[in-house]
Amino acid sequence: MRVLNAITVDVEDWFHVSLFRHHISHSDWDKMESTVTDNTVRILNIFSRHNVKATFFVLGWVAERYPELVLAMQKNGHEVASHGYGHSMVFEQSPNEFQDDVGRSIEILEGITGEKIKGYRAPSYSITRDTLWALEKLIELGIEYDSSIFPIRHDVYGVADAPRFPFKINIADKGSIVEFPISTTKIIGKNVPIAGGGYLRLWPYWFFKQGIKKVNKAGEPTIIYFHPWEIDPQIPRIDVGNMKHLRHYGNLTLMEDRIISLLKNFDFTTVLQVLQGRSEFELWPKTKPEWNSYAKMVQ
Repeated sequence: MRVLNAITVDVEDWFHVSLFRHHISHSDWDKMESTVTDNTVRILNIFSRHNVKATFFVLGWVAERYPELVLAMQKNGHEVASHGYGHSMVFEQSPNEFQDDVGRSIEILEGITGEKIKGYRAPSYSITRDTLWALEKLIELGIEYDSSIFPIRHDVYGVADAPRFPFKINIADKGSIVEFPISTTKIIGKNVPIAGGGYLRLWPYWFFKQGIKKVNKAGEPTIIYFHPWEIDPQIPRIDVGNMKHLRHYGNLTLMEDRIISLLKNFDFTTVLQVLQGRSEFELWPKTKPEWNSYAKMVQ
């Protein structure tokens, strides 16, 4: 069975990473050495060589300074989506701050492309159980799908009991939004990530390959993500402690080859195309959840 998977790039510079938010101030971003243009062009060339279309979740801060990158994505037939403006964690923002941040990014991206922005992904998958109110704000902003929920247990992100495959959330009096959760495979009853990023760099490639095969064999798509800085072993180093250093900088030299291997081993396209090819979506939650005060708006 031929299953189309989604491949995505979270377009941010190396210093935007959430891990660095307590080390590098927003006010210093314009002073930092930027690598996002060169690395994103490399990625565009990789996709071109393999005849693959992807979804680029672009940070508004990057688009504002490098609109030619966004135009290059569009010209090459890729989907442009929002990664917010300032790479702020959703759970560190108020609902109004979140809406302003995402709205600003949408305005910038639509101004560059002349096309409606339909997709969004939160920095560091920070739409969690406590910030599900963000989905209502996305609907109000005209976003049609989100890809921010990671159905795992993690110290920063995750909604462990969320569905593993694309589903729909209905919000009373607001409408609905489709969620394309970050991909996992089941091992001894637990959801284990097979989605890219540090997982793809640090874990054996064969594990990812088998995990994607298992999901596709069941007729379901996976969604793979990575960042431009992850294919660049020469990015500047920040002292964040040994464990975090390993998680962030580990195996950068392997990432480009692993992305290319995935492109050779599986069929990939944009998030929008995968979702448009799906005939139906599971509704979630099936019963009213015990979330925060915003949960009253979710049915």
